[in-house]
Amino acid sequence: MGKIIAIANQKGGVGKTTTAINLCASLVQRGKKVLLVDCDPQGNATTGMGIDKTKVRGLYDVLFRDLPMQNAVVATRYGHVIPSSADLAGANVELVDLDRREYRLKDCMEAVKKLYDFILIDSPPSLELLTLNALSAADTVLVPVQSEFYALEGLTDLVNTIKLVNQRLNPDLKLEGLVLTMYDNRTKLSSDVEEAVRTHFPGKVYQTQIPRTVRLSEAPSHGKPCLAYDRTSKGTRAYLHLANEFLKQQ
Repeated sequence: MGKIIAIANQKGGVGKTTTAINLCASLVQRGKKVLLVDCDPQGNATTGMGIDKTKVRGLYDVLFRDLPMQNAVVATRYGHVIPSSADLAGANVELVDLDRREYRLKDCMEAVKKLYDFILIDSPPSLELLTLNALSAADTVLVPVQSEFYALEGLTDLVNTIKLVNQRLNPDLKLEGLVLTMYDNRTKLSSDVEEAVRTHFPGKVYQTQIPRTVRLSEAPSHGKPCLAYDRTSKGTRAYLHLANEFLKQQ
């Protein structure tokens, strides 16, 4: 039975999608079968995995047109993907009047859970019904934390959200861990943020730090994870190390 991990942070620009794409590809590189569900209407994880979102059926069809999830899977060299599309932009409005609106994604996933070792959900960078669907479906939450001061404020909001989800929607949801992204070891700010996060979340912060690197930023424009774009880059090595650390904790 596949473990479902929501990659979430209510603050945008923290490396959430970059982590979803590159952790997926790195786990596949380690021999795992992984499904990446793009739950963000922007569809950046979809294009970052080399999929033209205008030419495929995707999560919108699964949630609202009764397409079985297994029929929406797009196979890539870097992992399987449930794509997002522009249609998903109105999903929060369409979900409002549906029965089990917070569990729509969870219900749709039942048929595919047994097919994968891990299912990663790239969540929207805000608290909305799609995000609640991701958190309701997940076993754990993986939180990318940008190495900047304001990231700590967003982290407080996310922790409160997880507590609310525990109380009302998914009592089994746990924190998988926090990963420091856009880390610059030349600056005191990055080390200060790291110290603060490790202090507040003892034992929950990965040792691997994801560096701020041009290669990680360039790779999505080529429709590839970093390990396929530049296998020797610092970003590639960091995500492979993160995958190793992640697997050791399972």
